[in-house]
Amino acid sequence: MENLLEIMSKQLGEAFAGAGYEASYGSVRTSDRPDLCEYQCNGAMAAAKQYHKAPFLIAEEVAAKCGENAFFTAEAVKPGFLNLNVKPSCLASYIGSMAENGEALIPQLEHPGKLIIDYGGPNVAKPLHVGHLRAAVIGESIKRIARAVGNEVLGDIHLGDWGLQIGLVITELKKRQPDLPYFLEGEAEYPEEAPFTVTELEEIYPAASAKSKVDESYREEALLATHELQEGRPGYRALWKKILEVSVADLKRNYERLDVHFDLWKSESDAQPYIPGVIEDLKAKGLARVDQGALVVDVAEETDKKEMPPCIILKSDGASLYSTTDIATIVERVKLFDPDEMIYVVDKRQGMHFEQVFRVVRLARMVKPEMKLVFAGFGTMNGKDGKPFKTRDGGVMRLESLLNEIEEEMAVKIADNKNVRAEDAAKTAETVALAAVKYGDLSNQAAKDYVFDTEKFTSFEGNTGPYILYTLVRIKSILEKAAEEDRTGGGILEPLSADEKALMLSLTDFGKTVMDAYEELAPHKICAYIYKLSNDFNRFYHGTRILGEEDAARRRSYLTLLTLVKAVLEKAIDLLGFSAPEHM
Repeated sequence: MENLLEIMSKQLGEAFAGAGYEASYGSVRTSDRPDLCEYQCNGAMAAAKQYHKAPFLIAEEVAAKCGENAFFTAEAVKPGFLNLNVKPSCLASYIGSMAENGEALIPQLEHPGKLIIDYGGPNVAKPLHVGHLRAAVIGESIKRIARAVGNEVLGDIHLGDWGLQIGLVITELKKRQPDLPYFLEGEAEYPEEAPFTVTELEEIYPAASAKSKVDESYREEALLATHELQEGRPGYRALWKKILEVSVADLKRNYERLDVHFDLWKSESDAQPYIPGVIEDLKAKGLARVDQGALVVDVAEETDKKEMPPCIILKSDGASLYSTTDIATIVERVKLFDPDEMIYVVDKRQGMHFEQVFRVVRLARMVKPEMKLVFAGFGTMNGKDGKPFKTRDGGVMRLESLLNEIEEEMAVKIADNKNVRAEDAAKTAETVALAAVKYGDLSNQAAKDYVFDTEKFTSFEGNTGPYILYTLVRIKSILEKAAEEDRTGGGILEPLSADEKALMLSLTDFGKTVMDAYEELAPHKICAYIYKLSNDFNRFYHGTRILGEEDAARRRSYLTLLTLVKAVLEKAIDLLGFSAPEHM
């Protein structure tokens, strides 16, 4: 349904036109001074320049043209602002329409598209650590928001499965178990069961990585193993498949725990068949040149304010790089899915890399001119010391360990709550802990670094996930009690109090907030919105006798209003990637 700002802007535009001015000056926005008015229009100030007339006189003329049918009352104030307040009767009617059209709470794009969102990006053979949290959580939310407004969206994990880390695992395993058939020359029979568990695999890689940093011959052996794998050595290919099999099973378990889901489990290796064609294409179009033995593409533009180095496609030894793989991945996605847009949710420090890649594919016309290639870079998740989040002993914290820590913290708080049955306590703690983690991350602007504060994020007070859930569960409890007493909702009446009107006005902002969050790839806008909505509800709740209201029509109106708040909060937290328990 049309949002309230659009309705008001249209009506005020008609008033401007009626007074002899361009309708475009009627744009309405939320007031900068809520103590003075709910909405405002500064159009008269801009119109004054075009019409050579005092802005206050224009504002007065426009205010006079706002008829009885307008959603608002308008007052001209010096030097030329229009202060607007929504009429209670019109607001009640609008909220009533929202309540009746619950499935239409989120606006739909007029021209939806097909999107691929690249997020996750873990390397196989390694456990997920806290550094993987932001890509997973932000990417999942952007995917859900993009779908909610009508797009067809594919989420791709884009696994790192083709680089040196695989060669390191092969080399270390060969040292430990040299008699495995994977290390024989030529074809052989390979066991169905992997020669390692995920726990063993997660120990093998860091051991191998540490050795390669101090032992040059060991590193050379790993590089050779990587090369032979990529050239198709049968035993190494078979072992690589086992590494993938074990790693992916563990990754799926961890992502499931985060309620993060991928439509595509594609990887770097999937792009390899496209690389020769990419190289030939760049050469044929005269875009690639040799520089000190390496094959590069110049991507600098005259308008660049910072130095933009050439994009290296092949190293001097003929090896491909991440840039090569990422270009080939774009080519693969165009061929298989023909998307209208690709969004990369990755660490913002990779901005230069992706700008180079995007410029190469555009120069080479590997994508349609109208295709959008979007880099959605995110900042780092830091500890209270302002440095990247670590374990207590200074190591990189596994994501699983962080989730366990938050769940344990939440379990202690839930255990004291008499509203939660003992048999539901563990599941409730898990649900609230996930909200604490996701909301704690998403409530921050994605591009900025932020401090992960366990104590703050698990609090039931303030701008936190548990506070949002507590508000939602409180509403559920009231509605459940009303149902037990056979009390139902009814038509929305005009608000009686300032708190009731404020709650209604907050509800009207939901659709616009979701669309803004989509257009700006900004889940934090939804977080800010539901925090305000929760605050507005709680003020209304504490100042209003809801079930105790003696006027039956007024009580039914309250219950309908609460049902709508519940629906909005549930839709919002689903867009953020978490849910609410029944009791807290």
